[in-house]
Amino acid sequence: MAKTLADFVCEAQARVRTISVEEFDEMIENHDDVLVVDVREAEEFHRGHIPGALLIPRGILESAADTNRPTRVDKLCGARDWTIIVCSQNNARSALAADTLQQMGFQKVYLLVGGIDRWE
Repeated sequence: MAKTLADFVCEAQARVRTISVEEFDEMIENHDDVLVVDVREAEEFHRGHIPGALLIPRGILESAADTNRPTRVDKLCGARDWTIIVCSQNNARSALAADTLQQMGFQKVYLLVGGIDRWE
């Protein structure tokens, strides 16, 4: 049977760690080595985002995180040992993105539960 987007998201969510908005707020306040990666599109990001978040749309994440690509994003590539918190509007894209980052060797990746909808 063919998989649906919901299937892919559910599988990714099972493989990633999550962090609540309350835990997120505490982590941001108490740690300097945290990078928030927002995987929404630019229009969504500009309507409102977590202060200091790095915008990397889901569609370009792999090339942005690959140190061997000219399209890499140095801020992301340089944060491989940091805590990475991935967010999207409501978790579908961020679950897939967090799972991808883990597969690419990022060790401390978290999914912000509820995404921007919950954070707001």
